[in-house]
Amino acid sequence: MILVTGGAGYIGSHTVRALQRAGYEPLIFDDLSTGHRDFVVETALIEGDLRRRDDIRQVFDRFPVEGVIHFASKALVGESALDPGLYYENNVVGGLHLLEAMAHAGVDSLIFSSSCATYGVPDSGMIREEHPQRPINPYGETKLAMERAIRWFGEAHGMRWLSLRYFNAAGADPDGISGEDHDPETHLIPLVLAAAAGQRPAAEIHGTDYPTPDGTCIRDYIHVLDLAEAHVEGLKRLMEGTISSQALNLGTGRGASVREVIDVCRGVVGRSFPVLEGPRRPGDPPRLVAAVERAYRELGWEARHSELTEIVASAWAWFLRRHGAAS
Repeated sequence: MILVTGGAGYIGSHTVRALQRAGYEPLIFDDLSTGHRDFVVETALIEGDLRRRDDIRQVFDRFPVEGVIHFASKALVGESALDPGLYYENNVVGGLHLLEAMAHAGVDSLIFSSSCATYGVPDSGMIREEHPQRPINPYGETKLAMERAIRWFGEAHGMRWLSLRYFNAAGADPDGISGEDHDPETHLIPLVLAAAAGQRPAAEIHGTDYPTPDGTCIRDYIHVLDLAEAHVEGLKRLMEGTISSQALNLGTGRGASVREVIDVCRGVVGRSFPVLEGPRRPGDPPRLVAAVERAYRELGWEARHSELTEIVASAWAWFLRRHGAAS
């Protein structure tokens, strides 16, 4: 049985179904504060809060957990800057409770959902795992704090682990069970699609004077299906003992600018919509693109669903299922 904390959330729910397809039995632990009960299909759900030590201890006492994939955390950069205590309590204190429960139960395989936010503002365009980690917000700091704690728990308790540093997760599964549904929504593609559907007044570009070909920020967009498959392959190799504990970037190695994303959304949706241009947001690096050679070498994994048109088309199909036909 594989424990998936935060398994009712966006990336977690896709990974749960990838585990099922691979023959594993997932068990979801989620407080449903940001996850969705309707994302849980044919999987046991334990409602609990990692900040309460006994909640997670009881899971290991009751169920034969063999490995853990840890998604549960707060993940809004802006909110983390306004309320850093909330982020340290959820992401670090809650994470430590999970590590302690694993050590107590003798469970030694962990996949951790980390982030490229641990790198901060990069020194170069292609970010490798060896790049200095200098977070510029509390969210990134809490992810880095957990990476470091996991490494020390590994040393002390013989845990094997992978810290998977995501770039920009996007898209939705083709079966329509889950997709992006955040409150508030902060991700570019669903925001642009909401504008295309007439449910927002306009798409917004934050900064048009970056040192990039079209002046807008460039990001590495990876389909959530590809992320899910990487988690399952990483877990398999950890449990087989065929991979060492380490951090891996998960991305495509390709970047798309904000203007390019908007253009692809126009093409997929087949309509025009208003676009507003505004000033830069503090802390937005011009370019964040993953170097992904290590993930391919260590996992035999590469993104297979992450062409931008495929990502946007899956996100649009999900948006229409979730929110109704465009106006």
